[in-house]
Amino acid sequence: MQDFVHLHVHTQYSLLDGQAGIAALVDKAIKDGMRGMAITDHGNMFGVKEFYNYVSKKNEQLSKANGSRLFKPIIGCEMYVAHRTMDKREGKPDQSGYHLVVLAKNKKGYHNLIKLVSRAWTEGHYMRPRTDRNELEKYHEGLIVCSACLGGEIPKKITQGQLIEAEEAIQWYKNLFGDDYYLELQRHEATVSNANHETYPLQTIVNKQLVEYAQKYTIKLICTNDVHFVNEEHAEAHDRLICLSTGKDLDDPARMLYTKQEWMKTCKEMNTIFADIPEALSNTLEICDKVEFYSIDNAPIMPTFAIPEEFGTEEEYRQKYSEQDLFDEFTCDENGNVVLENADAQDRINQIGGYDKLHRIKLEADYLKRLTYEGSEKRYGNPLDKEIRERLDFELHIMKTMGFPGYFLIVNDIVAAARRMGVSVGPGRGSVAGSTVAYCLGITQIDPVKYDLLFERFLNPDRISLPDIDIDFDDDGRDDVLRWITEKYGKEKVAHIITYG
Repeated sequence: MQDFVHLHVHTQYSLLDGQAGIAALVDKAIKDGMRGMAITDHGNMFGVKEFYNYVSKKNEQLSKANGSRLFKPIIGCEMYVAHRTMDKREGKPDQSGYHLVVLAKNKKGYHNLIKLVSRAWTEGHYMRPRTDRNELEKYHEGLIVCSACLGGEIPKKITQGQLIEAEEAIQWYKNLFGDDYYLELQRHEATVSNANHETYPLQTIVNKQLVEYAQKYTIKLICTNDVHFVNEEHAEAHDRLICLSTGKDLDDPARMLYTKQEWMKTCKEMNTIFADIPEALSNTLEICDKVEFYSIDNAPIMPTFAIPEEFGTEEEYRQKYSEQDLFDEFTCDENGNVVLENADAQDRINQIGGYDKLHRIKLEADYLKRLTYEGSEKRYGNPLDKEIRERLDFELHIMKTMGFPGYFLIVNDIVAAARRMGVSVGPGRGSVAGSTVAYCLGITQIDPVKYDLLFERFLNPDRISLPDIDIDFDDDGRDDVLRWITEKYGKEKVAHIITYG
């Protein structure tokens, strides 16, 4: 039996289209002995981090258990390529786009895929996030491209009888991507009555033509199953998901139907379906082998707060403080005591970005300390009790050594601006209410000392995680605050966050 990996897979992050959970997909692929798998959600990379994290966890388990071969996560996206260019928005021809499976071969390819997908949303969105050939030319390095399903440019032109145009498209992709361009075969022969029986005959026509093109232009074939759910028995549940997506009833004769063959088929099942074209199976391994193992994790890039020049500048701090000064300050506790071994101390420096960033962080930390102590007089009076001072110093030190003082300065800036605009701000929600610094700055209105709230629930040096401050603004003023943030910090640095439920 020929080994095989899935390279065209839709998870539940293909919203209201894919039904498959990432963990279930990965577990099934590993159990079946596959070397890896791709995820290629429609127009987005929402599931990439979950996918990467889960595969990393499984690889740790595999390595500890018996030193087994590591499972390879292949990061991809089924993109929409505009029929013309992505800036055209002139009616039905521009509302969709040809499907194209794009896989990241290495770290450079991953960055280019991020760029393509992001720009498809910000610059090319018209009903769907669309890219175009110009973008693909600009960001093609490190990418592997497959011709996709019946919605792909070449399959669509074949079914429409536009063979000259289909060949032109093949030559364009071959010239750009070379041996990293593959023609994709699919066979979804419906076996139940309540399914799409029109797809398979079209796939048969397309596949025959693709095989001819593969020989003519020396392009390799792969086979995929356009996975949308995990197991065969999930087909009916997926059918109902499509009804929700399209707003149709189950008994509507005109509703969209899938073939109900789009489950994550085993290697054996794929071998049965493509027994006559074994190279289409083996070429999926060629792609898997081309893809490198690489990390998508990076140290957090914290936003920059504009500190008044009269307080100090980063250049002044570079002249004033040596690397040894910074090493001592960032690796000792708030009282100057050495608490880390040399190796752990260096790890801490590296975690927050190395010495290049430490001068900036110290500048922000010193300014944050000044604002905090100015606010502490209003909250706790002057002189401060020893308990309050020790708590403030502890919190400020943790914020500094975790690299987050700029974050608190920006949150403070936003809350202060909202109050100046007359926008009601909530008194404090979540674990940030345990921060005395946040209380002194005015970010929260709840005294954590009075109510014995723990700072460590908010920031804990033993549990590395980004700070998360939830701020409630009244409905009438929320848009004004967002507008102010965008104007001050720049459109390209402000983003809305989606949540999944």
